Amino acid sequence: MALTKHSRITLNDGHKIPVVGLGTYAPDEVPKSQAEEAVKVALEVGYQHIDSAFIYGNEVEVGRAINAKITDGTVKREDVFYTSKLWSTYHTPELVRPCLVKSLKNLQLDYVDLYLIHIPIEFKPGEDLPPTDESGKEIYHNTDIRDTWKAMEDCKEAGLVKSIGVSNFNHKQLELILNMPGLRFKPVCNQVECHLFLNQSKLLEFCKSHDIILEAYGVLGSTRDVNWYDQTAPILLEDPVLNAIAKKRGRTPAQVAMRHMLQKGIVVLAKSFKAERIKQNLEVMGR
Repeated sequence: MALTKHSRITLNDGHKIPVVGLGTYAPDEVPKSQAEEAVKVALEVGYQHIDSAFIYGNEVEVGRAINAKITDGTVKREDVFYTSKLWSTYHTPELVRPCLVKSLKNLQLDYVDLYLIHIPIEFKPGEDLPPTDESGKEIYHNTDIRDTWKAMEDCKEAGLVKSIGVSNFNHKQLELILNMPGLRFKPVCNQVECHLFLNQSKLLEFCKSHDIILEAYGVLGSTRDVNWYDQTAPILLEDPVLNAIAKKRGRTPAQVAMRHMLQKGIVVLAKSFKAERIKQNLEVMGR
């Protein structure tokens, strides 16, 4: 398909998602103000898709940036596709809507465009993020994910969110929802880590067969968090083949990595807090 910076893919509920978005996750040591500035820059250079989550702790700042750019006429609310996510201490059905309402209040928005179950694992309900026992181990809970999904469907029917989906689900977890009795709305997407070193080909094939969009985070490589990532593993953007292609095409390695995903029909989230990189990552659309 011919890609432009305003290209969108139609979801299975009829709404349309921009194919490139700005991811806003950052480790705790990064000031939340950086997310606010990044979102402003992104909207100014033409992004129409912003991705955040309740657990990121930056929705006040992200919402402030979106509203500032609406107020100054840079964008209209209907042109901004905003994604939030249900955190894992809110999976019990009666807590789903309150979590979404908290996000909406933080964002100062009337609705979000896409709301995802952040991960298929549930933690003990409460204010601790995450809850831990005396030994520091996380405390889990066991709500049926299908009951959580019914509450997500209720939020959609109430007009608080336009589309609903999941994140970090495997195909068996997706099937639980797809095969549940009385399903009102299929998940529109599954947002997962996906990049050249983790191509998710089988999951992509499964999602396509059920008209579910695969949305990729970490598309420029994992965040390399020292707590869970092998620091000796190769760095995606330093890959020699990727760099050779980029040099030949007169592109950045990031642009080539993103374009590869886009041409597979994957929606990509690129994350940067640097203005020049934010702009470069949207220029993936040209020939």
